Amino acid sequence: MERLVTVEEARFTLHETRAVGKTPVGFVPTMGALHDGHLALIRQARTECETVVVSVFVNPTQFNEKSDLDAYPRDLERDAALCAEAGADLLFTPDAAEIYPQGFSTTVTVDGTLSRLLEGTFRPGHFAGVATVVAKLLNILQPDRAYFGEKDWQQLKVVERMVADLNLPVAVVPCPTVREPDGLAMSSRNTRLSPEARQQAKVIPYLLDTAQDLLDSSNREMPTNLGPVLRHWLLTLLESHQPTAEREYIAVVDPETLVDVNEITDRALVVIALRVGGVRLIDNRMIRVRAEVSRF
Repeated sequence: MERLVTVEEARFTLHETRAVGKTPVGFVPTMGALHDGHLALIRQARTECETVVVSVFVNPTQFNEKSDLDAYPRDLERDAALCAEAGADLLFTPDAAEIYPQGFSTTVTVDGTLSRLLEGTFRPGHFAGVATVVAKLLNILQPDRAYFGEKDWQQLKVVERMVADLNLPVAVVPCPTVREPDGLAMSSRNTRLSPEARQQAKVIPYLLDTAQDLLDSSNREMPTNLGPVLRHWLLTLLESHQPTAEREYIAVVDPETLVDVNEITDRALVVIALRVGGVRLIDNRMIRVRAEVSRF
């Protein structure tokens, strides 16, 4: 695996890669602190692409709290070893000055509900930071396919919208969330959980599993505003099972627009953001009306 540090190096190397026909090029953007969720993206890219490039860049513009940026785990040598083991061919590790040189003054924004709701409400400006750095990385590396995890569903939708709106010549490939054995979604933030908080965090997959169970058990007497009813039940369960968790949001939304849904006739997305032991965790689960239990 070859490591690239500058934009010039990355562009030259990938130009040479394409010149000898090692395409398609697959790209996995990360902020490091790699875990099995990231590695699953790299492995999928490996099976689908001739060349796989991974970036490790802790993007300062998508952090709302400096303390969160400062606390973000960094271990580049470990990350490099994991990338190589998972099958990456190229590792792009620019520093902040390389991505945001002096005088940098351009921001890419995706307007509307995709960036304003949920994470957009609690992390203003976050998605402008995400869209800007992803647009830059896609422009620098010009991959054929870019891989994003569904755990960060809202980020995935923002990137898909940006790519479509700007006619960027890349296919955005969604990849399923990878979970711990107890159901907790893998996240770099999990390493910051104390043993007690780690146990408390299990309420998140419990709520997501329960949402599907509640939908399955609905019947003809269930009101048409099932979305708000499900949300109320989930809030009640959170209060009874883990009242010390600090809730930012629990919502039942349309998976494409992220707007709250009332009636659920096909599918909906349950999204959760909690602070557990001072660590902010997000997760989601698609719930579907199953033909064998549907009463709608």
